[in-house]
Amino acid sequence: MTDRLIRPSAGPADLPGPLSLDPTLDPRPLKSAFDRFGRLHVPGFLTADAAHHLHALLASERDWICSTIGGGVVADVPVEMIEGLAPADRAKVLALAHQEAARGFHYMFDTVRISTPIEKGGPLPDAWRQVAAFLNGPSFLGFVRSLTGDPRCVYVDAQATRYTAGHYLTEHDDEKPSAGRLYAYVLNLTPDWRTDWGGLLAFIDDDGHVAEAYRPSYNALNIFRVPQRHAVSFVAPFAGAPRLSITGWIRDAIPPGHA
Repeated sequence: MTDRLIRPSAGPADLPGPLSLDPTLDPRPLKSAFDRFGRLHVPGFLTADAAHHLHALLASERDWICSTIGGGVVADVPVEMIEGLAPADRAKVLALAHQEAARGFHYMFDTVRISTPIEKGGPLPDAWRQVAAFLNGPSFLGFVRSLTGDPRCVYVDAQATRYTAGHYLTEHDDEKPSAGRLYAYVLNLTPDWRTDWGGLLAFIDDDGHVAEAYRPSYNALNIFRVPQRHAVSFVAPFAGAPRLSITGWIRDAIPPGHA
């Protein structure tokens, strides 16, 4: 695999309508549960139109990058390159990744990086810039600050993710002091996901048990305090759809290159 091979997405130029939170959603009654557990599943997060537009954007994206680790080195490979391999070679790539995952922290999923090109002044379709603007706008950040009671929340980074059969994210806690990560979030955008397909956001207690797990329910926001041990469980070979989401961290500082 080629290390850090990243290409700009050539997705749609614009979203057909604005993104907005469900106007009936009030974070104040939810705050006590978040304070107690440090995590929360919030269903019905966006308006129906906004969820539909975001799902359509994710479903129509063609320039996904497969992000994984090869030989201990982060590797980003265009999905079209992997799809161009013979079936036996594709199976070998997946088997090698699974062998590494058995030994420690590892992951494999498809991504479109949203914040990275914005922060570095690189090309990015307008639709993804609109997503970043919404996440860093007053409605999303206002909801997060009200829910967490944390005024330090000033910046939201983001990537689109797609988990298909064989994809996973093994146990980790997201801690990276230099990045200023306060909270992690996942905005789920897959209609009709079944729990037995895998892809669950699982929180792991001190005994190694799954303390709680969230199904990637359509139009639901999962948010949790960092650090916190968690994983995304293996997506089954019989999963009937890709697991689509917008995910990232809510941070305490705006990157210097952010425009």
